[in-house]
Amino acid sequence: MQFKENLATFPDISHLDGLDVVDLEGNIIHHIPAVEGKLGSLKLYNALATKFGGQLNKDSAQQGLVWFAEYVDDARLNIGKHPNIDLLFNVIEQDHIFVLKEIKKI
Repeated sequence: MQFKENLATFPDISHLDGLDVVDLEGNIIHHIPAVEGKLGSLKLYNALATKFGGQLNKDSAQQGLVWFAEYVDDARLNIGKHPNIDLLFNVIEQDHIFVLKEIKKI
């Protein structure tokens, strides 16, 4: 499936203002805001949080790459162009474990 097709299968994110990726010491290492141009990534990361109990690790990062579909090759060729995919590469390469925390609208 393509990225857009995958997005259609993910849970709604209208209740979110964003999502933080937090290390095990509680430091925010990455933030995905609920803004135009980032909503697809936010929806994907929220789906990862739902499927993997809020944990971003090698397994969930691999799933994220599958869901990002056609954008993964472009991200490999253009490091920095797709920071939300770059993070998944980093998690896999460095065997990181992070927590995915929803930021709900008030």
